[in-house]
Amino acid sequence: MQLNGSQIIVECLKEHGVDTIFGYPGGCILNVYDELYKHPEIKHILTSHEQGASHAADGYARATGKVGVCMATSGPGATNLVTGIATAYMDSIPMVAITCNVGVNLLGKDSFQEVDIAGITVPITKHSYIVKDIHSLADTLRKAFYIAKNGRPGPVLVDITKDVTAAMCEYEYKEPLKVTRKAAYTKEQIENVLEIMKASKKPFVLVGGGAILSEASEEVREFIRLLDAPVCDTLMGKGAVDGHMEDYTGMIGMHGTKASNLGVSACDCLVVLGARFSDRIVGNPKNFAKNAKVIHIDVDAAEINKNMKAYASIVGDLKLVLTDLIAGLEPQEHAEWKAYVKELKETYPLKYDNSVLSCPYVMEVIDKVTEGNAVITTDVGQHQMWAAQYYTYSKPRTFLSSGGLGTMGYGLGACIGAKMGQPDKLCINIAGDGCFRMNMNELATASRYGIPVIQVVINNHVLGMVRQWQTLFYGQRYSQTVLDDKVDFVKVAEGLGCEAIRVTTCEEVEPAIRKAISLNAPVLIECVIPKDDKVFPMVPAGAAISEVFDGDDLARKNAK
Repeated sequence: MQLNGSQIIVECLKEHGVDTIFGYPGGCILNVYDELYKHPEIKHILTSHEQGASHAADGYARATGKVGVCMATSGPGATNLVTGIATAYMDSIPMVAITCNVGVNLLGKDSFQEVDIAGITVPITKHSYIVKDIHSLADTLRKAFYIAKNGRPGPVLVDITKDVTAAMCEYEYKEPLKVTRKAAYTKEQIENVLEIMKASKKPFVLVGGGAILSEASEEVREFIRLLDAPVCDTLMGKGAVDGHMEDYTGMIGMHGTKASNLGVSACDCLVVLGARFSDRIVGNPKNFAKNAKVIHIDVDAAEINKNMKAYASIVGDLKLVLTDLIAGLEPQEHAEWKAYVKELKETYPLKYDNSVLSCPYVMEVIDKVTEGNAVITTDVGQHQMWAAQYYTYSKPRTFLSSGGLGTMGYGLGACIGAKMGQPDKLCINIAGDGCFRMNMNELATASRYGIPVIQVVINNHVLGMVRQWQTLFYGQRYSQTVLDDKVDFVKVAEGLGCEAIRVTTCEEVEPAIRKAISLNAPVLIECVIPKDDKVFPMVPAGAAISEVFDGDDLARKNAK
């Protein structure tokens, strides 16, 4: 049948089961929005800013496992998506960003609101397209959805000229291209890895975000049981293993637990499942797990030996690889090694000052009230680390955070997207006051649609993580990190149509959370904490993770 470009775009979205889009209209994309008006079966969430739309599409994808979709017009509309696209790219999140540009005859002429968004996004997408011919539109969109989801996921941008959105051509429905799991490994590689693990006396398992992206949580847990090994995770891997399990030692890396950092440093075999050895995890690569034979399993061959040299590796979808490893792995026994790691956990527990209101206390209360069943999104900074440390994640897709890019302003948009994708889940965003200033306009989005998200603002009146570094490494020179001004977040939230609660004592936290849940509406809870609270443990930049220190270590050092 003959359809115009805008109709084809909508039909392709329906082909791929898209039920929600996040976006913002403008001149060049008006034809598409006019067509969307006729299709109420596709929910469109008008965000307050295009960056909020891209973060919402990202949060939707992380919470559901489906491809998130965002839209924007040309020029500044398109460039406002860039940070969100880069955020998704760094964390391997499947997203399709659709933008519209000036007509073909106006391209390259510095036309009003013209920008080469396809060129701009080349380094931060799996693929960037510009569609100048109506006859290639449908197949380009189909390929975009396939590429976003296939193999290692990631964002794809499709830029469409305005004349294409109005042009006519023949359209025929097609089934979406089938995404297949990648298994580019041999039986010999599986057997080799099994032999290394069986010979190990002190194995440790490191779980990354790939375990969640490949839907391999069950396989990961069975593999750990058979290997009889302690396990830690990266920020992106949270929820792939049950944080309540006895062998779980917590997060690894710059703000990882001492048990994880010291345990990995002492192991003789480190099995890395879907992680990329980022600098925040590894610290000094020359001293990372230097006593261990490192086995690296990842779907992306480019990650093998990129940041860390692997003793053995397998390239393939983690769910498939673990299925084969489990089939060949007889139950192992490492009681003595596990007892040593358990002693590390007991000797170096996470702890904080509970005499005053703090973010760790807030997270523990949220964990208690929600029974660990909420979807937690975060912005980036101290609160992000506390949210990772003090809430116990037991299920995949319940911790959504910007890990690779570290995007301040990510959380609220992502929380809205998560709630749209998982309407039956309680969705809570944890933000610092610095981050919240970057995205608080999205409270207007939540109130406009009545999206019942809970926004917790951890307000210490400073840029907390940067201040922590200034305290520890920059002689307490607090250059541009003090935010002690007249901004009233409660009034801001109320002005944007939300309920708001201010909390200043420990006793007020639980009633505030329970009230926010009961309201079933967008609610802000501001928690005022001391400005000099610090995230511990910590590894100095460039140091080995075995050099991890905590508040007690710092106090002893300062006392000398």
